[in-house]
Amino acid sequence: MAVRIQPVILCGGSGTRLWPLSRAGFPKQFLSLAGDATLFQQAVQRLAALADAAPPLVVGNDEHRFLALEQLREIKVAGATLLLEPLGRNTAPALTLAALAAVAAQGEEGDPILVVTPADQTVTDGVAFSQALQKAVTAAQDDAIVILGIAPDRPETGYGYIQAEPADPADVVNSALVVRRFVEKPDQSTAASYLASGDYYWNGGMFVLKASVWLRALGRWRPDILAGTQAAWAGRKDDAPFVRPGKEAFAAIPSESIDYAVMERCPGSEISMRMVPLAAGWSDLGAWDAVWQISQKDAHGNAQHGDVVIQDSHNCLVHANSRLVSVVGLSDVMVIETADAVLVTDRTRSQDVKKIVGILQELERTELALHRKVHRPWGWYDSIDEGGRFKVKRIQVKPGASLSLQMHYHRAEHWVVVSGTAEITNGEKIIVLSENQSTYIPLGQTHRLANPGTIPLEIIEVQSGSYLGEDDIVRFEDTYGRTP
Repeated sequence: MAVRIQPVILCGGSGTRLWPLSRAGFPKQFLSLAGDATLFQQAVQRLAALADAAPPLVVGNDEHRFLALEQLREIKVAGATLLLEPLGRNTAPALTLAALAAVAAQGEEGDPILVVTPADQTVTDGVAFSQALQKAVTAAQDDAIVILGIAPDRPETGYGYIQAEPADPADVVNSALVVRRFVEKPDQSTAASYLASGDYYWNGGMFVLKASVWLRALGRWRPDILAGTQAAWAGRKDDAPFVRPGKEAFAAIPSESIDYAVMERCPGSEISMRMVPLAAGWSDLGAWDAVWQISQKDAHGNAQHGDVVIQDSHNCLVHANSRLVSVVGLSDVMVIETADAVLVTDRTRSQDVKKIVGILQELERTELALHRKVHRPWGWYDSIDEGGRFKVKRIQVKPGASLSLQMHYHRAEHWVVVSGTAEITNGEKIIVLSENQSTYIPLGQTHRLANPGTIPLEIIEVQSGSYLGEDDIVRFEDTYGRTP
């Protein structure tokens, strides 16, 4: 049986250090931060370039399933399977789910090689990346766990490091280096010594290994994680392209990373741990400073996105999303603007944005999880204004899509069609409205909004009532499986 190359995209990160652009409801992997494609789309396309690669396995949050599915559709990737975690349990259970799914897809006699990458990184040299992966696949065929080690270009304190044996002078091109050890994020002086030594590499969390090797290694060092994930896999529900592991069993799995569970234990053990150096313009875009580093800059070191005017400033990043943003007389400052939140930080303190996220979590601020514009499987809505007893939304529905059949206990709604055609269920009646026509949905009335046309439907919705929260929705029927 031919060796199956199985791309695995780990898509469960939250990207808190890139707030306010990255949020729990729309995390950084689904954003376009480097180029036109999103980071998730870039990851899928990079692994699809491998010879004989199967359709990807995507492991991610159940709440992001339609984001992932839509972005796969945009880049015309078919046949993907989405393994949906009911809650976060870190990367070791995620990779174990993928290994079990890959083995199930090939059959008991197969032993697919998993090519594993996070969904939230960027690479500028796709050819060099593919060459490194092919070398890693070759090494993995000999039952080695192979990690890609990024050649450092600065004394970085934000990454973990891999120390590797020097290359064999007789086989510099093809040999994968023996891993001596993994080390935690260093301080500045230690990072400088790593850079000077030449045998330390950044750990980017990209692995190539047989499914059987991962399961065997996990069973040796963390049999509790293996057994728990196997139980969750046994209780799975298939709703192609979605696969949902058993919720209760998955919740009981210990939360642990791939590195802590297995990788850091391998050097010196009977399980071969190898590393292929990678020099391909890699970045994990872990903080706004990393976005500045990879961005195109002007003569003064400034990077900008959107409607921006910069005057007498140096080494700044200004990211405007919904309005004009101007800066004057600043150095080493980040300004990130969205429709409902603005971040201003010293460039050297961009890692501390996660502290702001922690404060927002304590305050239970809605800006932590959702943007003003919220994407849904049927389209999106943008909350453009609200007061004590009213809220105004701009709503767009994709052609052929529909919202759930629903009702509200505390609000009535007025709908005005701006463009397209709306098919509206209002109680027992079904009506069709076109541009400039409107209707009223009384409080407690069962209703549905659908787009039967071939162009996007756009409406203005005015809500009025005593409570206007998103949780005041009772769903009776839903195309997207969101009914109780």
